[in-house]
Amino acid sequence: MIYRYRPEMDSPVYIDWRKKILKRDGFACQMPRCKVRKRLQVHHIVPWSESANLRYETSNGITLCYSCHKEVTKKEGSYVGLFSSIVYENEKNS
Repeated sequence: MIYRYRPEMDSPVYIDWRKKILKRDGFACQMPRCKVRKRLQVHHIVPWSESANLRYETSNGITLCYSCHKEVTKKEGSYVGLFSSIVYENEKNS
């Protein structure tokens, strides 16, 4: 499993955050060379458990498909730079 369900995921704040990320990212996986548009998940660049103050910052979220999300799980630190630069470009262009 990619993530553990948290009751916070049903909160209006989380739902709004997730919608903003998906819209900003064009409802497509942002992993380079992927662009899948199905089974999308919103990934916290800095993990939820590590930074409470970034949980709902749009700059800390990126859209990934199920497969890409699974690929980065437990290796999040390796992707911070890449994902941050993608998000920066997406926010600049939205």
